[in-house]
Amino acid sequence: MPRKILTSFLGICLWLCSHPAMAQDTALPDGSFLREAVVYQGDTIEMKTLGCLYVYGYMTDVHRRARAEYNRLRNAVYVTYPYARRAGMVMNDINRHLENIPKKSERKKYIQSREKDLKREFTTPLTNLSVYQGKVLMKLINRETGNNCYEIIKEYKGGLTARFYQTVAFFFNSSLKQPYDASRDDLVMERIVIEVQKLYGYTDISKTSAL
Repeated sequence: MPRKILTSFLGICLWLCSHPAMAQDTALPDGSFLREAVVYQGDTIEMKTLGCLYVYGYMTDVHRRARAEYNRLRNAVYVTYPYARRAGMVMNDINRHLENIPKKSERKKYIQSREKDLKREFTTPLTNLSVYQGKVLMKLINRETGNNCYEIIKEYKGGLTARFYQTVAFFFNSSLKQPYDASRDDLVMERIVIEVQKLYGYTDISKTSAL
């Protein structure tokens, strides 16, 4: 039996045999009843309103692992995105100011002053992050600034410092050079970010006015 015919047949069987079912009956003067019907492929079939049909399925180990991985990522994004967003706003603001400071000594002095602000604001909460949450945070900072964390540290603290932190990140099975690809590798993360933005009324910092 062709698949389409089999599907139609099973649908009709479920339709006719489902219980409980209700039909609209109208009594006629001769004692008979008038009932609603539909014409299906030339056959007239009594029409009934079916009750709810519940379909249950069992999760496999693969499904459970996938759900656990998704919940872990979702939790990490919810925890770290506010920090990445705030850090991105501060870093973008620093970059705007540095464009107007030509002297290297003055640039260094300005960076040091802003670094104190960053440490004061982020040191305590960031030390409570797990290694996995730290990886997610680095990706989200890349999303918010357009630069990976290695480039940011190299710009503010110099190449030697950046290489040092990259080495530390390597021991945690991570990398400061993580890219952010919202269309492919990080598509699920991007969807969660959008979910967080809608929930808390955030907008991308590129659309936010300067500090």
